[in-house]
Amino acid sequence: MIPKNAEIALDEIKFESYPSLTYALDPDTNQIHGKVNGLEAVRQAVYLILCTERYQYLIYSWNYGVELAQLIGRPIELVLPEIERCIKEALLQDDRITGIDGFDFEVNRNKVRCTFTVHSIFGETQAETEVPI
Repeated sequence: MIPKNAEIALDEIKFESYPSLTYALDPDTNQIHGKVNGLEAVRQAVYLILCTERYQYLIYSWNYGVELAQLIGRPIELVLPEIERCIKEALLQDDRITGIDGFDFEVNRNKVRCTFTVHSIFGETQAETEVPI
């Protein structure tokens, strides 16, 4: 037990990374099929983060999810850079993700399809999302 007024130096704190082993979610059937680890777990985390609007659900931390709903009805010149910023901000909260780049946008009448590359400690993967505008 640490005394109340004790000082602890940051170099004395040991940080541990937890394994990324998690349940395998099948978004097509909404069922769980076994477990995933490594890069597949990162892919799943990216999918789940991008499907969750930040601040909308009390069960999640305020650091979890993406803020894309605020872009609906905004001019496309503003939307494209904001999509990139919001995705980076959301995904970099996961300590397994080291970077996001290679953004490509396909603008349709009422939505933007965005593809990008996610770099993680397990390797890199392609991801995509659609944003209503």
